[in-house]
Amino acid sequence: MDASPLRLTVIEGLPEGLLGLPAHRLHEGLPGPALIHLPGRREPPLFVSVLLHGNEPVGWEAVRRLLAARRTPLPRALTLFVGNVAAARLGLRRLPGQVDYNRAWPGGEHAHRPEGRLLAEVVERMRRRGVFASVDLHANTGCNPRYACVNRLDPPFLHLAALFSRTVVHFLRPRGVQSMAFAELCPAVTAECGKVGDPGGVRAAQAYLEACLRLAEVPAHPVPSHDLELFHTVATVRIPEEVPFAVGENGDPEARVLLPADLDRWNFQELLPGTPLVQVRKGGRLEVVDETGRDATRRYLQREGEHLVLRRAVMPAMLTLERRIIRQDCLCYFMERLDPYRALAEAGRGPQAQAGGAA
Repeated sequence: MDASPLRLTVIEGLPEGLLGLPAHRLHEGLPGPALIHLPGRREPPLFVSVLLHGNEPVGWEAVRRLLAARRTPLPRALTLFVGNVAAARLGLRRLPGQVDYNRAWPGGEHAHRPEGRLLAEVVERMRRRGVFASVDLHANTGCNPRYACVNRLDPPFLHLAALFSRTVVHFLRPRGVQSMAFAELCPAVTAECGKVGDPGGVRAAQAYLEACLRLAEVPAHPVPSHDLELFHTVATVRIPEEVPFAVGENGDPEARVLLPADLDRWNFQELLPGTPLVQVRKGGRLEVVDETGRDATRRYLQREGEHLVLRRAVMPAMLTLERRIIRQDCLCYFMERLDPYRALAEAGRGPQAQAGGAA
């Protein structure tokens, strides 16, 4: 029997003094993950999740600014989910022994864990309450532009995404993410707000929330293809746990994989076949897994001398040099560009066509 003390706190109205607390002090006002319901002129509420990763305070900072600046009722009710308060206290993505909060939503592999049960409760509560749309706010540890992510190519999802950025990424893996769970209830978007610590990301997130709250409805008509730059995540790249790595060519002599010190400059850059990705020594390797969960390393990488080079054109996203993030999550994702005309046409044929058209 699991003795974990993890419990969901449900609050009607904003607790006094909460907006005065930065992310690393939220534990002073909240005992843990919290669902906060705020009234507005319209129902059902906009659902917003923040701090699913404790090292990404952009969402909480945007919400603080949004609510502190208001002198009139919200144009729409807002339900705020504040996630990993314990990890935020230390500025960590997650604590040792914790499941990643954005891999434990329904549909993932961690439903049996305390985090999974808590997040399933959040979804069920919102299913009963009703949801207008869902926004999950994140930031990156590497250099990336601001962009939106969706798990479905339906017009309402794409309209909601385009309200944040014309750069939109469609992905089917990893499973257990917030946007995928809420896609069963309403249009759902993940907003990637740039690099952690970028004040421009906070401003962009705040403006996006304000725009979402003002929507009377999420349009259901097709999005004009020229309004979108569409990409699809085709694979996840990891450094195996047993393989030591270092950053920079003069790194740890025991390292088997050497990452260029400016590796993250390649985020959202189209790389041609033959591009050297990383340097490897004896025993060094990367693992590439496609969106079906199958090993795809040989499809994307081959060894040439001391380097692993690309076998096909890809566009990396979320390349990071943060050791902890690489170990807890991944090195990066590989994407391919989607033809917006084809993708939007496929989206109109239903869920089966969406998955097929995005492969």
